[in-house]
Amino acid sequence: MKTTFATVALALGAAAVPHIKRDDAIDDTTVLNFALTLEHLENAFYSGALAKYSREDFEKAGLPSWARGRFVQVAAHEAAHVAFLSGALGDKATQPCNYSFPYTDPKSFAGMSQVIEGVGVSAYTGAAQYITDKNYLTAAASVLATEARHASWVASAVNKEAGWSGALDVPLGLNQVYTIAAAFITSCPSTNPALPVKAFPSLAVQAPYAPGGTIELQYTPATPVTDGTDLYAAFYTGLSVEYAKLDGNKVVIPGTLRGQVYAVVTTSASAVNDANTIAGPAILRFDFDSVGNLMM
Repeated sequence: MKTTFATVALALGAAAVPHIKRDDAIDDTTVLNFALTLEHLENAFYSGALAKYSREDFEKAGLPSWARGRFVQVAAHEAAHVAFLSGALGDKATQPCNYSFPYTDPKSFAGMSQVIEGVGVSAYTGAAQYITDKNYLTAAASVLATEARHASWVASAVNKEAGWSGALDVPLGLNQVYTIAAAFITSCPSTNPALPVKAFPSLAVQAPYAPGGTIELQYTPATPVTDGTDLYAAFYTGLSVEYAKLDGNKVVIPGTLRGQVYAVVTTSASAVNDANTIAGPAILRFDFDSVGNLMM
């Protein structure tokens, strides 16, 4: 696992605080506003970094000379997504929040871009089930495809890693996505519409790590876990979830994991859901070469 990704992944383990008003109702408008919340975040992420770092800064960081120009195009896509969703929602559209992103140079920005784009793909994939209007569903699929192209390009062309995790992407739940996004949100307008989301306690994993190895999980449950309760780490990979029992705060990573994987702590050994989630998700990445061998 590369250092840039390790740094970003640890940054995502920062305490997540719910900054968005809660409303349990889910309809097409709330799903579109949830998507717009993420697009505002991505838009701010790219525009802020590109305003800060020049082409020379990118090249001095060891990135390709053309990388910044492509990131400018990605930023334009994200701005277009914001405009598209805002136009569809009209006066019901949520407004941008205030954000804090822990990149420190163009290289860490590129590493974080890979993570954020991957989360965006998983967010749209997971939220599709809630959309009832076929026109909205088609529009969401169009945005999803573009986000997937971004994620693949950043991973392969810029960061020199695999452009995919496998044959299938991970669909994440609304609360799981918001838990990740909340780590970057510092405040939101009080007039923004409420959304059906909450943030779980954060889950951090100390690098380095590898499939088959033992890691120590760092988290603080929102409420104390009853003594004697068995806890498990659930690893999301493609459309599957692999479970491993915790020994204290330590767990053995399943040996078959590849690509971008999400982990949560849960009380269930077979059916993780929002009700039995204790903390997470944390983001882990297990890069592999052109013949499928792990790259460390």
